[in-house]
Amino acid sequence: MFIVYFLLILLLPLYAQWKVKSTYKKYSEVYSTSGKTGEQVAREMLDANGLYDVRVVPTQGVLSDHYNPATKTVALSESNYYGTSVAGTAVAAHEVGHAIQHAESYAMLTLRSKLVPVANISSNASWIFILIGIIATSSNLLLLGIILMAAGVVFQLVTLPVEFDASSRAMNQISSMGIINNEEYPQARRVLNAAAMTYVAAAAVAVLELVRLILMYTGMTSNED
Repeated sequence: MFIVYFLLILLLPLYAQWKVKSTYKKYSEVYSTSGKTGEQVAREMLDANGLYDVRVVPTQGVLSDHYNPATKTVALSESNYYGTSVAGTAVAAHEVGHAIQHAESYAMLTLRSKLVPVANISSNASWIFILIGIIATSSNLLLLGIILMAAGVVFQLVTLPVEFDASSRAMNQISSMGIINNEEYPQARRVLNAAAMTYVAAAAVAVLELVRLILMYTGMTSNED
């Protein structure tokens, strides 16, 4: 069981990364019949939703696309910003989905934003207490580490509906606005589904590790008794 566990937490993220990269590569070579670049798709969607104050800018890297709520900026990797592929269209639309969530004060996005500083601190600090607790066989320190880790796990779980909702908004809009046709719809959907797998894998690994530590804590307290 121990070996199966470690194979799961190792292979799940690797498979998710392979899936998103291979799917993105495949559909980045399929050109959209609309002929619109990712920048044009994003700008058209933003304007259609009255988000004239949100900028669309290029950024370096591959799959480095993101939405920054602090600066109200949709940043698209250069291949998506300038390119006209189905993959670029899907990714651009997804990031605009986040901008729409932000404008509408989508509850889960608001919650995730509030959890960011807590998750960053707790995730980094948790392993210090966990390792000391294991080495010193201190159930109290281990429990503190588990509580801190749980905050990071909550962040991972909250991220899931945020990402799924952004993809749903993206697909609905690029379809209703005629940016993609019926043949391209499932292709764009595959790109976003593959990207979502990375978040699902990260959440699954985080939950598995939390459960393992809780079981370890339970065993430690039983021995103390």
